[in-house]
Amino acid sequence: MIRSKIIEDGICIVRPGSERLTAANAKTFKAETLDLIEAGHDRIVIDFGEVIFVDSSGLGAMVGLLKKVGNRGEIVVCGLSGTVTQMFSITRMDRVFASYYDADDAIHALQERV
Repeated sequence: MIRSKIIEDGICIVRPGSERLTAANAKTFKAETLDLIEAGHDRIVIDFGEVIFVDSSGLGAMVGLLKKVGNRGEIVVCGLSGTVTQMFSITRMDRVFASYYDADDAIHALQERV
């Protein structure tokens, strides 16, 4: 389901691979991303550029990933659309996850924090 790409400096870009991150696919998204984390990729950019809707299950998956990464890495988001931005704001996830305009901006920010 997810599409991922590993770039320099150990940064991994994850794209959910669906327009909606909901109860229907949040478990798969989380499991596949956890596989990347367990493989040692702990600097992750989740690119929501193609996602138009996220529900509480999708946000729960995100929090689970953040807990798994813990202090040894970082998860940031990018490409949030209007409705996804609203959901992050309403649930205060915008205070938990650093958000960037696009993957290039997010990658640059993570590279700066090496």
